[in-house]
Formats: sequence, C-alpha cells, structure tokens
Amino acid sequence: MRFALIAMAGAVLLLSACSEDVSGSAPVSTAPVIAPGRPGEEARTLSPAEAATAVPSPSVNAADVRYVYDMIAHHRQALDMTALAPTRASSPKLKALAERIHYTQEPEIRAMTTWLDQERLQRPDHHAEHEGMQGMATAEQMAALKAASGPEFDRLFLQLMIAHHEGAIAMATTVLTKGSHLTIEQWATDVIADQTIEIRRMREMQAA
Repeated sequence: MRFALIAMAGAVLLLSACSEDVSGSAPVSTAPVIAPGRPGEEARTLSPAEAATAVPSPSVNAADVRYVYDMIAHHRQALDMTALAPTRASSPKLKALAERIHYTQEPEIRAMTTWLDQERLQRPDHHAEHEGMQGMATAEQMAALKAASGPEFDRLFLQLMIAHHEGAIAMATTVLTKGSHLTIEQWATDVIADQTIEIRRMREMQAA
C-alpha cells in the first residue's frame, strides 16, 4: 500500500540522516525499499533515491470524486435494506449481520460527505440517479424485499446484499487503478477487505 511506502521511505531517510559523518558529507545509503504493487501487480524494489520521489500525490481526480458520489448512493441503499431486517428477518445471524453493515456504512457515508465538504465539492442529492450502478437492487427488487418476511426475507436479503457487496468491491477495485487520492485509496482498500469477509459469511448463511 502507499501508506506502507510512505513509512518505509521515511525510515530510509531517517537512517540516511543518521549515517552522516562529522565532516558533513552528504549521506549515502544503498538500502533497497520494497514498494507494494497495486492489486494484481508485483512489488518493486526501489533505490532510496527512487523511494524519496515515489510517494504519490494526494490530489483529487475525477475517478476519486465519481467513486465517492457512487459509494454514498450505494451505501444509502444498503442502509435501506438493513433497516428492514429487525422486523422482517427470521435469522438472528442475519439480523446481527445487517446491524453490523448498518453501523459500518452509516459512518462511512458521513466521512465521505465530510471529505466532499473539505474538498469544496458538492454533495450528491439524496435521491441521485443510480441506474446501472454495479450491485444496486432495482426498484422492483427493493419492493419485493420490503414485502417479504421470515425465511423469504432472509433469502432475498442475502441474494441482494451479496450482489450489492460484489458491486461495491468492483467499484473499489476500479478506483484503486484510476484514482489518485490517498484517502480514497484507503477507503477502497477497506471496502474490499470488509465486504469480502461479509460475502463469505452471507454465503455460509445461504448454505446452512
């Protein structure tokens, strides 16, 4: 990850500074730095000079902004789905999972809207269009979920939420390739890690 690279680059610079001799000559180090690659890419070995300039810029690009707008809408639908679970689900495990999703994604929405404010970017409308967005349930699917209860609700919830998570992971993977902002990269990495675990749990529930 880029954060690991920052830490390693800082360590190299610190070690180099400590190696100055009393004559005041410029520090010299030959210690290599391992730069983790992006998903699907191998790590690279950088010289200290390369490491000092390899830290990416924290600037925002269009892919970062698109990701935040889309993910806010994506998370809002997930909250709409999880809000139904306490009164409609029959499985205690599913209710617990829905609660976890809710209390994970609600703060993430607040963090993303705050980030938009800090970057002086407009917040997306609460009813922004999301047709064609990866993993989003259709209006008909949401209506069916709201009308269901008991085991049928559990079945539909797992089916829709697995697809929803898979869509979020695909979006996060894309921004890791196309985005440029360090904060967005960290959020995307967390989404991939957390939602991959939750997909595994939901598939276990489906198989039970």
